[in-house]
Amino acid sequence: MLQVDRTRWHPIASSDDLPFRHVFQAQLFGREFAVWRADDGYVNVWENRCLHRGVRLSIGINDGRELKCQYHGWRYANRTAGCTYIPAHPADAPARTITNRTFPVVERYGLVWTAEEPGGDVASFDWLERPGRLALRPIPVNASPQRVLASLRDLAFPPCGADGESFETAVESADDSVVVLCARAAGAETLAAFFVQPVDAHRCVVRGVLDRAPEPAPARLSVLRDLNQRLTELRAEIERVAAQEPAPAAFEPAIEPLPTELAEMPAISNHGRRAGFRVSVERKWEAARSIAGFELRPLEGLLPTFQPGAHIDIHLPNGAVRQYSVVNGSGEGATLTIGVKREPDSQGGSSCLHDTVRTGDVLAISEPRNNFPLRRDATKTLLIAGGIGITPLLSMAQTLQNQGLDYELHYFVRDESEMAFRDRLGELGSAVRPHIGLSAEATARQIETLCGGYASGMHLYLCGPGPMLQAARSIAAESGWPDEAVHFEYFKNTKEIDDSSSFEIALARSALTLQVPAGRSILEVVREHGIDMPSSCEQGACGTCMVTVIEGEPDHQDVYLNDSEKRSGSRMMTCVSRARSPRLVLDL
Repeated sequence: MLQVDRTRWHPIASSDDLPFRHVFQAQLFGREFAVWRADDGYVNVWENRCLHRGVRLSIGINDGRELKCQYHGWRYANRTAGCTYIPAHPADAPARTITNRTFPVVERYGLVWTAEEPGGDVASFDWLERPGRLALRPIPVNASPQRVLASLRDLAFPPCGADGESFETAVESADDSVVVLCARAAGAETLAAFFVQPVDAHRCVVRGVLDRAPEPAPARLSVLRDLNQRLTELRAEIERVAAQEPAPAAFEPAIEPLPTELAEMPAISNHGRRAGFRVSVERKWEAARSIAGFELRPLEGLLPTFQPGAHIDIHLPNGAVRQYSVVNGSGEGATLTIGVKREPDSQGGSSCLHDTVRTGDVLAISEPRNNFPLRRDATKTLLIAGGIGITPLLSMAQTLQNQGLDYELHYFVRDESEMAFRDRLGELGSAVRPHIGLSAEATARQIETLCGGYASGMHLYLCGPGPMLQAARSIAAESGWPDEAVHFEYFKNTKEIDDSSSFEIALARSALTLQVPAGRSILEVVREHGIDMPSSCEQGACGTCMVTVIEGEPDHQDVYLNDSEKRSGSRMMTCVSRARSPRLVLDL
């Protein structure tokens, strides 16, 4: 009985099995994998099951950036296998913990290798590293891997370019996963490695690679045909013998339940914001006048999953913490790209990134958060950006473009030099509609025209300067857009916060009653008493610190909730909002 060594690398596919926009089903020691190549060339090896109902992802749709389950449409991101979209909950960003199991992958010798718990490197054969090698057609065999390995020692074949029938084949080396043979004849020699992929206890796949491919093409084809015939005949003999023996017990794959929590959470910093990831500045460039682009690469491992509309906190060298939207489209996860506009009244955020941070510097960032999620079930999506507000909407536009969904991106700037990320905009074609140099009044008239065509099922996304957003929201309401179809994100809260009131809060889950004095926020008070509240901007713009209100009347001072949400009084932002009633009961 072959011992199951889960630390050893085995080939599970040929590179040719992974054309773009295809999903390949592989198996190793009884475990099934969904294997697919993304448009950026990255090869994903995942557990072959959707986290929702366990349907095989190998029958899913590879759109180049995400893998979509065919059953209920759940989408998973390239590289991380994190869920990016759940059609049954189109208005919500999936939790970061909804992540499929991934396995390490190495592409070498024209083969794709993986190991469940790798304890070393892929088998090294210097003679296969040279260009000109030739991968053979994989041969599935219904027999135990150890029987196949033993039989491969007796395989005889002529070396490439040999004339006549006089040749000899000898075993160069062999172990419990590969047999290396050398075929010799007068003036010719060919090395061949035959790797055996243990699919199950009674099934395997032989994957052969020759050290060189003969030229011209007809000679190469002749070698392929000859070896395929010899391996097919060997397979028939192996299966004939194996059929006369009792079938071995099948391998029992170790299918562990997926974790329901993150394996490791970083410690809370002094200002209560998490910075659990270290990234280096791979590239810094001028994305537009007064806008710097930054490409951030993880120091180790993979970046966490994000969805269109997500933002990250960046912990700057000067101690400041600032929020920036992710520009990447969904599934484009090798690096994160952000755009930073130099603010004339900067208090250390944009000025630090523009003047101090350089290529090669290391920064601490938070996991991506998404309080501005993109619905992908709209009949048409209208994106309206002003200035640096293009960043989250550009991420959305790229995702909609990749999925072939109907959308328009309207980009308002004062002059053409302020149009950021032109390379990405150029890939979107005619869906991008620039509006350059318009006055405030002309901008309002143009937005009024854009919003005039509302039909059921459409959704509107807005991001830009506060006055533009206020005007656009009012125009949308007057044009018949319901609140639930209008989505917006402010980069900052320009309201003057009145924190002069004092009131009582009762934390329903924690059985605590606390006093919030004047000059202190709910967020600060609950943290002082050991309640770990997430936050990001801490100025009422991002929605990260939102909490459910069970009793009492909130005094809303944020710019995140829309008017109907504020009237309902069921949610509030703990960083800036307060109480109109003497007491609030919160779901904390």
